[in-house]
Amino acid sequence: MTKAILSPPPPKSVSRVKQPGPDPRVAEAIAFLKQNAVKFVLAQFVDIHGVAKTKAVPVSHFTDILTDGAGFAGFAIWGLGMQPHDPDFMAKGDLSTLSLVPWQTGYARIVCEGFVKGEQYPYDTRYILRQQVERMAARGWTFCTGLEPEFMLLQKGPDGKLAPADASDTLDKPCYDYKGLSRSRAFIEKLVDALIAVGIDVYQVDHEDANGQFEINFTYSDSVTTADRIVFLRMAAGEIAREMGMICSFMPKPISSRTGSGMHIHMSVVKEKKNLFADDSDKHGLGLSKLAYHFLGGVLKHARALTPLVAPSVNSYKRMVVGRSLSGATWAPAYISYSDNNRTSMVRVPYGRLELRLCDSGCNQYLATAAVIAAGLDGIDNEIQPPDPHNFNHYEISPAELAAKGIGTLPQSLHEAIRELENDPLFAAQLGEPIINEFIKLKQIEWVEYQRHVSDWEVNRYLEYF
Repeated sequence: MTKAILSPPPPKSVSRVKQPGPDPRVAEAIAFLKQNAVKFVLAQFVDIHGVAKTKAVPVSHFTDILTDGAGFAGFAIWGLGMQPHDPDFMAKGDLSTLSLVPWQTGYARIVCEGFVKGEQYPYDTRYILRQQVERMAARGWTFCTGLEPEFMLLQKGPDGKLAPADASDTLDKPCYDYKGLSRSRAFIEKLVDALIAVGIDVYQVDHEDANGQFEINFTYSDSVTTADRIVFLRMAAGEIAREMGMICSFMPKPISSRTGSGMHIHMSVVKEKKNLFADDSDKHGLGLSKLAYHFLGGVLKHARALTPLVAPSVNSYKRMVVGRSLSGATWAPAYISYSDNNRTSMVRVPYGRLELRLCDSGCNQYLATAAVIAAGLDGIDNEIQPPDPHNFNHYEISPAELAAKGIGTLPQSLHEAIRELENDPLFAAQLGEPIINEFIKLKQIEWVEYQRHVSDWEVNRYLEYF
């Protein structure tokens, strides 16, 4: 619920370099690994769900990751569109991302992209994001993002039920609670230390609106770097929590009566260190430029089809509903609108930039960001002008009244969201038919599995009902 600070992060790992081709900084990287007594380098990429996948490569074979790549049987990984008889998916490292893994002594990590038969693979979501970033770069622009990942620290009781890892975290309204934050400080300190050690500039941590829920904020960067960092953060948080006997969950809504976990995206377009989204002469007083309004117009136009790409699970739609949680708030959007400091809107406007509140902590950040860029550029290219902002509490107005004001409703289930994605040609055209078709196929299967599942609620309600 706090805003991202727009200031550049300090580089503390091997600097970004161009690839492929001979790179004089390979020797620097090898020296870096030797100096830090690294034994294994994790060649890491993500599947279509944004889940980290790795191979541990002995440091003596580090350069193999940069040349041939680490080989994976792609059929064993979600969303790569491969069969058992297909060639290997070769994960080639981006040297600029090489860093230590502070919670795992003797290990380093390098972010990879996928190649098949020597060509970049169209199902690799980091590559898909870079293609959208290159569309921005062709105009002389850099797309910058700052993320606000929320997560829950949980434990399982003897009955298998989830509860906050801190048993004393029981307040009805726990947001910003000192005790809740202080009693989880051992985990927070280890996590923040690990992030800072690799150059991720953490500037704020707070206890969020649900019991056991926290948010960690780090400074913005270009959108590819930010996505790389959120993968690293989830890797770190999950393993540090496990070592401490807890579960760190980025699930959007693990507890039905409590606020879900979002991952708001703060966005701006920068050229030569100037924020092109900022304009003090904005008649609405939001500090937005014409370019920003057109970008926003594209995001609003494609909001319903964008939804499954930024809120991709069945569980995501338990978060994006209108209604009160026990603490009295939901903070998640249900309607297609924007305004200034209005947290009931899909897009909030901290002066001079945009905050998309639709994204949740369980998304693939590469794919989500690529989709946002595609929608925004469509708005810019077609000069889509959004309606006037609406600064009122959307939760307290009926859907019929909102519709009369021209405010549409976001999809209320994964099934509905996937239908919207199928019917909007933009994302297949810009992100590629292979990845969109694969995404739709997997999400349709997920929906069917969910529909067939018999829940505890059903058993409790109907077992002896008739």
